[in-house]
Amino acid sequence: MNPTEIQAIKNRFGIIGTSPALNHAINVAVQVAATDLTVLITGESGSGKESFSKIIHSISSRKHGPFIAINCGAIPEGTIDSELFGHEKGAFTGALDSRKGYFETTNGGTIFLDEVGEMPLGTQARLLRVLENGEYIRVGSSKVLKTNVRVVAATNVNLLDAVNNARFREDLYYRLNTVPIYVPPLRERGEDVLLLFRKFTNDFSERYRTKAVRLDADARELLMHYDFPGNIRQLKNIAEQITILETDKELPINSATLNHYLNPIQPTSRKALVPLRQGDDSSTSFSERELLYKVLFDMRRDMTELKKLVRNVLENEKYGGDILKDHQELFSSLNNVDPIVATPTTEPTRLLTPPPQRTVDLDRYSDERGEIEDVLHVTAEEESLSLEDKEKEMIIKALRKNNNKRKYAASALGISERTLYRKIKQYDIEE
Repeated sequence: MNPTEIQAIKNRFGIIGTSPALNHAINVAVQVAATDLTVLITGESGSGKESFSKIIHSISSRKHGPFIAINCGAIPEGTIDSELFGHEKGAFTGALDSRKGYFETTNGGTIFLDEVGEMPLGTQARLLRVLENGEYIRVGSSKVLKTNVRVVAATNVNLLDAVNNARFREDLYYRLNTVPIYVPPLRERGEDVLLLFRKFTNDFSERYRTKAVRLDADARELLMHYDFPGNIRQLKNIAEQITILETDKELPINSATLNHYLNPIQPTSRKALVPLRQGDDSSTSFSERELLYKVLFDMRRDMTELKKLVRNVLENEKYGGDILKDHQELFSSLNNVDPIVATPTTEPTRLLTPPPQRTVDLDRYSDERGEIEDVLHVTAEEESLSLEDKEKEMIIKALRKNNNKRKYAASALGISERTLYRKIKQYDIEE
């Protein structure tokens, strides 16, 4: 295509930019639109992949047919087959009527499957049959139906890695990847960043009836060399923030001001809630490990005090002596271990948050650290197994309580139906 034709496509679909990588992607999309080949669009999240699916549909012979965009990662695993291929009445709990799926309602049109890498393996097998033969079967039915739908897929993950990790079918990958289109991230598009920023700020200034912001030379240089992990979506948000929050628009925005929006201050770490010694400017004077030691020492002290209390009570009871004799191993540690007591430091402290917290001289207990770490290691392994057993037990109880209705069981457990389905398979739970 010549530059004029490419620019006409950009104007029609609101695409801003002149980078060679962007022009190449548009050129491929226009060329493949005239065919019925399956297209796989790759690119990072927020780079504008859906716009290319609309280009392919709108200038194809299917342009008068339906177009639908589906985010495969947003549909629960237990319902995605029904959404795509439909279901018969009574096929599962809650299927009160028959329902057409997207492959039936968009017959003669185009389906855009976004985040196709998130599609479950079972659904991938069904999709492969549609791509190979144009055939599908509704959930709960045995009747083979036909459809004439063009599939355009997109992903922001490396599908070859997913294939190697057995999370994506290899045959489906090569069937989808008939014609690949790579949408470049914003950081690879050079001065397109400035064009997009100016377009967004002009749009927002018109919407909010304010003067458009301008950038000085240093700010423009900073914007062009920023990484933009969120791509166009992130740039648009930044443009809107600056338009709203910067009140003095007579002078251009400098690099220091722009950097404030590009790298916002992160929330204060939770470690800052720990008491700090006077003169200590670090918010991390206690490491997380030291905090864990403090908790364990406090627990040990409390247990020692509790044992003392119980022993004193039993010594004054009629049959307490017999109980102490039968269980003397529980109280033997009281005779040779000095309980750990938290003593206030002699140094004045400043607290970032009330109420005042006790501090512990952790150096006094360095000898116990190795022993505690060994106990933690063993306990973590045992706890991991017990947690899996408890999780399986809770899932079984929730399913029984809700008559094996996954939707209500998932709601009772506070998880998504898709997660519940995966856990059922993981623990091999019979419903």
